Amino acid sequence: MPMTVIDTMQDKAAQCRAALSMTLTQTDFQWGKKYCGKVRDTYELNDKLILVTTDRQSAFDRQLASVPFKGQALNQTSAWWFQKTKAIFPNHIIGMPDPNVIIAKKCRVFPVEFVVRGYITGTTNTSLWQLYQQGLREISGLRLPDDLQKNTPLAKPILTPTTKDSVHDKPITATEIVAQGLMTQTEWDEVSKAALALYTVGANYANERGLILVDTKYEFGRDQAGNIVIVDEMHTQDSSRYWLAASYAERMARGQEPDNFDKEILRLWFSQHCDPYHDKILPEAPSELIVTLATRYVALYEMLTQQPFDFLQTKESIHERINRHLTTWLE
Repeated sequence: MPMTVIDTMQDKAAQCRAALSMTLTQTDFQWGKKYCGKVRDTYELNDKLILVTTDRQSAFDRQLASVPFKGQALNQTSAWWFQKTKAIFPNHIIGMPDPNVIIAKKCRVFPVEFVVRGYITGTTNTSLWQLYQQGLREISGLRLPDDLQKNTPLAKPILTPTTKDSVHDKPITATEIVAQGLMTQTEWDEVSKAALALYTVGANYANERGLILVDTKYEFGRDQAGNIVIVDEMHTQDSSRYWLAASYAERMARGQEPDNFDKEILRLWFSQHCDPYHDKILPEAPSELIVTLATRYVALYEMLTQQPFDFLQTKESIHERINRHLTTWLE
């Protein structure tokens, strides 16, 4: 039987609540040139990258909060998926010296995000449901029927690529990708096939664990040997949307939103309390909402991997622990 974690959510919440003031929001390591992303701090070290996953929580193209254990759960979930799918398509991982850190090959990343969707849903401006409500029926060169309902499965998974923009990603078609020289036709053909195959594997496995993998996004690049590999993260709580399978049909019948097990609860809260795209100052998310989100990151890791999450409560800070592990690994 798949490991169930729903009945132990209170215990996990208590651990997350106790760690609200001990999150990792910034790093300052002397391991090479540093690049700051929305969630990850990347250090360039010769032909390798040190990817440190922090507890920063972003949505609507801005940082919203800091979530206890988020970085660890995210990093370990991604590493687990990379290991599980490496026989299907190669990835960039070299090692994982710390629960928050991945050592990866330095790659030339394609400037495209490969978004695969199995359902029509979403609350952000670029979500499929929001675009569909605005009357859009042609998406990434694909024609959608006129009778789709929110949160329902598509006839088959579709690939809806976007540009990689520092401010806001924009939809783009395969034809435009090739025409603009972002990828060759051969590269597009290989990567688009891989993205759909990886999503199918992920969705099937998630279903066995009582989860619905609603949609996800991938990034690909070429390593220094010229091989195309998947990079960044895979099927994580940030790059993917997960629903609980057991309650899906009942909640849909009642006209309710599915039980989501990702950061959608934070998106929904900010959407209801402000204009997160335009307001200069946003309200602070309630601490119990942050605890709930942290608990879901941990629980999803356990449901997928069937492994207990190690809360790693020590006297040293997360930053100190990472520095110690990296020093040992690099030496």
